[in-house]
Amino acid sequence: MFRKILIANRGEIACRVIKTARKMGIATVAVYSDADRDALHVRMADEAVHIGPPPAAQSYIVIDRIMDAIRQTGAEAVHPGYGFLSENRKFAEALEKEGVAFIGPPASAIEAMGDKITSKKIAQEAGVSTVPGYMGLIADADEAVKISNEIGYPVMLKASAGGGGKGMRIAWSDEEAREGFQASKNEAAASFGDDRIFIEKFVTQPRHIEIQVLADQHGNAVYLHERECSIQRRNQKVIEEAPSPFLDPETRRAMGEQAVALAKAVGYTSAGTVEFIVDANKSFYFLEMNTRLQVEHPVTELITGIDLVEQMIRVAAGEPLLFAQDDLKITGWAIESRLYAEDPYRNFLPSIGRLTRYRPPVEVAAGPLEETGRWVPAHPGDTPPHGPVGVRNDTGVSEGGEISMFYDPMIAKLCTWAPSRREAIEAMRQALDGFEVEGIGHNLPFLSAVMDHPRFVSGDITTAFIAEEYPEGFAGAELPDDELERVAAAAAAMHRVAEIRRTRISGTLGNHERKVGDDWIVTIDGREFPARVRADQHGSTVTVGERAIRVEGDWLPGQSLGRFEVSGEPLVMKVDKIAGGGFRLRVRGADLRVHVRSPRAAELARLMPEKQAPDTSKFLLCPMPGLVVRISVSEGDEVQEGQALATVEAMKMENTLRAERKGVVSRILAEPGQSLKVDDVILEFA
Repeated sequence: MFRKILIANRGEIACRVIKTARKMGIATVAVYSDADRDALHVRMADEAVHIGPPPAAQSYIVIDRIMDAIRQTGAEAVHPGYGFLSENRKFAEALEKEGVAFIGPPASAIEAMGDKITSKKIAQEAGVSTVPGYMGLIADADEAVKISNEIGYPVMLKASAGGGGKGMRIAWSDEEAREGFQASKNEAAASFGDDRIFIEKFVTQPRHIEIQVLADQHGNAVYLHERECSIQRRNQKVIEEAPSPFLDPETRRAMGEQAVALAKAVGYTSAGTVEFIVDANKSFYFLEMNTRLQVEHPVTELITGIDLVEQMIRVAAGEPLLFAQDDLKITGWAIESRLYAEDPYRNFLPSIGRLTRYRPPVEVAAGPLEETGRWVPAHPGDTPPHGPVGVRNDTGVSEGGEISMFYDPMIAKLCTWAPSRREAIEAMRQALDGFEVEGIGHNLPFLSAVMDHPRFVSGDITTAFIAEEYPEGFAGAELPDDELERVAAAAAAMHRVAEIRRTRISGTLGNHERKVGDDWIVTIDGREFPARVRADQHGSTVTVGERAIRVEGDWLPGQSLGRFEVSGEPLVMKVDKIAGGGFRLRVRGADLRVHVRSPRAAELARLMPEKQAPDTSKFLLCPMPGLVVRISVSEGDEVQEGQALATVEAMKMENTLRAERKGVVSRILAEPGQSLKVDDVILEFA
């Protein structure tokens, strides 16, 4: 077994690999750029080597810099994580030449499967079902339009060397094919150094389901069942689960056997993933094979009890797999929510800054048991569970850390496990509500809203779920009336606790002891709920309208998280004070402004005028920190609704900003190459 391995990556995946290596007694080496000097993975590793400036093209994906770090530290093997050099054939070959083990597949398999055009041809030869498309090189946008018409719209334009949603566009018309071809080429060149594009038929009502495979150097190969990855935005996965709520055992077996056949066809070893698109009739088509560990691998670990990173290390060291296909059972259900530094209230645009508060929920070990009843840890360092559900958070950040514009916006992966899908969803709801993140825009409210969405709860999802259910973007969840009443009851009980604290500080007024009243008006975003609070030594009974609601909890003023039992059900809320004696409460994807007032104060508050927001309709504002790639209009141009105005790059993604209505450009205040902050003015309309 190896004595020391180097992790050629950063963030949460580097931390994840370090945990398993530590469990196995293997020393670790981290690499870091200037931007990651104080990063969590650097602090966790036994050694760390500086490899260059913040841009990945000058540090993390420079093979010579990684090789220098290996020589400096004497590492015997390298785990590439995902992204960066994980699917780079030249990197695997450089390691082989140096006599260093690559904790991944052979270079030949990377070359065969890493190129999506070649991989599709090999899949066809191996008997794997594939999507109709054009696998040849495409010279220019005109040819892309011609091919798209031959295949038939809609089509998907994809980077041949792509992954992670980069360099992918759906086109429904000639105009979109032309525009998407150039945008995909630009993103592919920037992210992978390879701008080749191919086109294939876009399957409508598709589900994205992938099969995890694992193969050793002795001819053994297995599949570890499937992951449902259909909740996506811009082709980037947001929520994953295992198993899929859609597949039946026969389809699962057929997909798994085809995935193993493909792995064997290319002499694959290590962990890999074969991705399929599945239609409403359970017909499935090969998309690509990712020759690396996937971001969403934890849900597979949680339902199988197999530590995939450990297996990758053992395979790279020449050890055989110690289990066969029949040994791999599905136990329980696991869900993963990706925490992104993206602001859902600004159409999910990237957000950067300092994490002024980062408090994930407490991790609780849970996962499958072997038939003997012996505990199988689902995460490095796990201890046997004390309850029916588990919580796992894979992260690469800590409170006070900086979210940089140079790297992927994902900062953590929150996972829950439970015996059933329903219980796993409920565990995720509570875990998301208890996850505190401040200082940056983030998608926690959106993730919470999805967990409550009827389509997700029923399992009736496709890759178009977000586009169909949130066509105008995300403006926050709307809680049903019964849930608002529970929030009102909790807020009234919280206010009473705060008022008692204030009376103890202020003491008595003259000869009269200050008392806390029972009757209050709880106003939630302008909607009023009369509430009467009757407290006892165990909690409060709050009558909201005609409904008596029992509230129990130990919240105290100043605490940022309130955990309650309301009507016998858990209620977890993030709590902030706001002016005027109120609270900002965030729960289940809703961001609520709540005031608790006496009836007289509420009467006076109704007479107060509302503050009007400033009018910014004449300006195109930069919605995120980023770099101006191009300005698509000139001063004096008349623009139409939906017309491209400018393109801003942030976190390796190009974002096209479009006109919201017809207008005339009067002034352009930014230029290509300029770095902008949030709400900087790009151009002004007459």
